[in-house]
Amino acid sequence: MAIRFTVMECLLLSECCYRMANIAQGKGKWRVSGLGDVIDFLLANARLVLGVGGAAVLAIATVAVKRMFDKASDPPDISLDKPVTEPVKEEYSWIDTSPKLLNIQLNESLHRMQSTKSNHKQGNCQDNLLENMTPDSSIADHCVSLQEKLLAYYTHRSIPPAELSRAKQCAMNICMELQKFLHSKHPSMPLGEMHLSGSLYNDLQMVAPDYVCLMLPLLLEDNLWTLIAGEETILNIPDLWMVRRDNMEYFPRGISYWDRFIVGRYLSPKLIVELFHKMVLESMNWLAIGTLLDCIIRPEVSAEVLQLKVQHNGEELLGIDILPMIEMEDTVLLSKPQIRGNYVNIWQQSFWAAETSRLRSLDSTDLGFRFCCLKVLKAVSRDQPSLRKLTSSQLINVILHLSQVEKDWTKEALAERALQILQQLVGYLEVGCLPAYFNNKVNLLSDLSEEEVDEIGYTLYCAVSHLDILFNQ
Repeated sequence: MAIRFTVMECLLLSECCYRMANIAQGKGKWRVSGLGDVIDFLLANARLVLGVGGAAVLAIATVAVKRMFDKASDPPDISLDKPVTEPVKEEYSWIDTSPKLLNIQLNESLHRMQSTKSNHKQGNCQDNLLENMTPDSSIADHCVSLQEKLLAYYTHRSIPPAELSRAKQCAMNICMELQKFLHSKHPSMPLGEMHLSGSLYNDLQMVAPDYVCLMLPLLLEDNLWTLIAGEETILNIPDLWMVRRDNMEYFPRGISYWDRFIVGRYLSPKLIVELFHKMVLESMNWLAIGTLLDCIIRPEVSAEVLQLKVQHNGEELLGIDILPMIEMEDTVLLSKPQIRGNYVNIWQQSFWAAETSRLRSLDSTDLGFRFCCLKVLKAVSRDQPSLRKLTSSQLINVILHLSQVEKDWTKEALAERALQILQQLVGYLEVGCLPAYFNNKVNLLSDLSEEEVDEIGYTLYCAVSHLDILFNQ
């Protein structure tokens, strides 16, 4: 568990370095003593010891002390009217005693600190843009704006339409073959129409078209099955639901096809996955199907997941997750391996269809660039190893929450909105909770470990003040 420090404790730690610098080299000469580099190193590696919140607080304290160092090297103020203690009060007045990463003063100070570390024009330009410099600035005139950089990155990391179309068609062909097999070999199994889902299907995938979900709807009798909300289960986790078999005194076990997959009166997604693993992945002749579809299909050997690895169009790779699902009473439940425990009868609630539909509706209403902004952040997440645990759903929910406050999502506001999303993400990570847009009781960060939260949070925290680290790959 990461150690947490208060602002004053971190301030004292930074001030100790300042006093050591004075003793070793004399007041105002910390930069040449090497201790300034020590402080920079301490700040850069703070996340490993202090966590996201601790690193943020240490950053505040360090920036404050560095400003004191800079002030100490300036010529003394000869004004007799100014009290001696005023400079100290002035230097500390900007610190917010609560370690909130969204404090605008912290961002401005970090931007100034970054500009002293780098002489690269592009980096300075970004800092100046983030500090709202006027358009006629001589530096801004010679730099690529953040807006242009985001659009260029979007274009560069977007998937070519032909490549996207091939991946979709390959997945659709496999979906049709699977549907045909199940209908012919197991006609009594009550299944709905299989369909594709996920980022690839919704035109949200970036960098490479290498993953798609194949939804396998299970049809349940309304009078025999009831969905139990997560808060009403023994786990009391809002997004982990159960499916209960009811009316067994009137409709005995065996009437429903799915009765054979009951564990303790609840429908078990684990047993259903095991069934489909034997029925689909092991029984279907994937070699022959691959030859027919001009691709190579390899089923995943693990019995816990239903996944196909597909090589098509020469060297292109595509992962297909087959997800048994239940949709009743406007609630969508998926059979997914649970990270939070080994549960045999727990279903994961999904808001994906509602989230993407809402996002598309908002963009169509105001001709916004939310989808564009989302795809840029998805590309960034794939390019940065430390951000790969971020999911599309998490990013979409941040955008939906921000859309309730910010109404301007035009192309011209793209850079400002993207920066706000990063800031919001850091804030959610610091408190360890990102409420789902359609159910604020659901925490979308619950599947992340504390170490993953710290790693993602620290990367984004640094990116807020210096976005180059996200784009220079």
